[in-house]
Amino acid sequence: MESYNSFNVAQKQILDAAKILNLDAATIDLLSWPQNEVKFTIPVRMDNGSVKIFHAWRIRYNTARGPAKGGIRFHPDETVDTIRALACWMTWKTAVVDLPLGGGKGGVLCDPKSMSLRELENLSRGYIRGVAEHLGIDKDIPAPDVYTNPQTMVWMMDEYETIVHRHQPGVLTDKPLQVGGTQGRRDATARGGVVTVGEACKILGVNPKGKYAIQGFGNAGQRAALLHQELLGGGTLVAVSDSRGAIYNPKGFNPKELVTYKLTSGSIVGFPGSAPISHDDVLEADVEVLYPAALENSISERNASKIKAKIVCELANGPTTPEADEILYNNRVHVIPDILASAGGVTVSYFEMVQDSYSFFWDEDVVHQRLDQKLTKAYHSVQEAIKEKKVHPRLAAMIVGVARVAEACKLRGWV
Repeated sequence: MESYNSFNVAQKQILDAAKILNLDAATIDLLSWPQNEVKFTIPVRMDNGSVKIFHAWRIRYNTARGPAKGGIRFHPDETVDTIRALACWMTWKTAVVDLPLGGGKGGVLCDPKSMSLRELENLSRGYIRGVAEHLGIDKDIPAPDVYTNPQTMVWMMDEYETIVHRHQPGVLTDKPLQVGGTQGRRDATARGGVVTVGEACKILGVNPKGKYAIQGFGNAGQRAALLHQELLGGGTLVAVSDSRGAIYNPKGFNPKELVTYKLTSGSIVGFPGSAPISHDDVLEADVEVLYPAALENSISERNASKIKAKIVCELANGPTTPEADEILYNNRVHVIPDILASAGGVTVSYFEMVQDSYSFFWDEDVVHQRLDQKLTKAYHSVQEAIKEKKVHPRLAAMIVGVARVAEACKLRGWV
C-alpha cells in the first residue's frame, strides 16, 4: 500500500480549500500548523519491577472557535505527524458540525496489547500528570481513540481531579454513565454516518434498502451494520471484512447474528453461510453504500476506479487518498468525507461536556434527536458548498470547516 505522510496530506487539503476561499498568506500559514505542541516522557514501573520510559504528545491545533477537542491514542507506530494530522482534521470536523470547539489530539508510543491493566493504568495516570496544566473544560478536552476506552478516561479523569482538587468530569469525555458519561455515546460515530447516508440517498435518489458493504468490523463497523437497517428501514449487508479476512453472501447477512459471531469468536471469518473473498473485493463490491471503517488510505488510485458503490460513507479516519478523491468524483461516486461522516462521535462528546457542566443528563432519545439535527444540517452545508464551488465532497467539507475557523481567527484579530 502507498505510504503517505498524513500531515502533508492534511496541509495540502488546507491549501486547496484556502485557494478557493482566497485566504491571505498569514491566515493560510496560521491554519497550516498547530498552535501548541507538548512533547514529554512518562516513566512507568512495569509489573516485573523495571521502569520503562514512554514518549507522549498532546497537540492543540486551533482554538479560535473554542477549547481543543480530540482523542488520545496508545499505538506502537505513533508519530508526531500522525497526531498533528488528526488534531488538524478534528479542527475542521468540529467546525463542519458547528460545535463551539477547536481541534486537538494526543498519543503515546507504546504497545498496549503487551501491557497489563495495571501498567495501562499507570501509563494513563502518567499521561495526565504530563499534560494536566494544559487540560481543562475551557482549554482542552480529550477523549478515547485507538486502543484507549472509557476505562482509560476514568483513570485519567480521576488523576486530573486529584491534581486540581476539583470535581471536573467534563474534562474527559466518553466516560461510563456512572461517572458523568452520556447516553447515546457508544454508537454515536456510526449513527451520525448513517444519518448522513440517509440524507445522501434522498438527494441522489439511491435506494437505502439496497445492498451495502462494510470494510472493518470494529465498533463503528458493527454499529453501522445494525443502524443502517434500523434507521434506513432495511438493506442487505452482502460483504464484510475485518483484520483477519473478508466474507460475502449475495443473499445478505443477518447483522445481529454477525455482530454476535464477531464478538464471540473474535472475527467474522467462518461465519455460517459466508464465502471467503479478498479485502479488495469488499471495497469493490457492487453495492449502493460502502462504509470504509478500517484503515487509512484504503481507497487509493490503485483501486478507486473499481469502486462500484454509489455512496461511500467514511467512518474511518482518512480512508481515501487525495488522488482517489478526484477519481471517485469524476466517476460520480458520492463520498461523505470522514470529517463529516464520523463527526457523530465528537458531537455526542460535546453533548457530554454540556451535561457534565450542569449535572443534568438527557434521555437517549434526546441525544439521538439532537445528533440527527446536527449531522443533517452539517451534511446540507457541505452539499451547498459542493454545488456552489463545483468541487468534490472532501474539498467542500474542508471549505466549510476552514472558512468557519478562518473567520473566527480574523474576528479575534489573530490575522
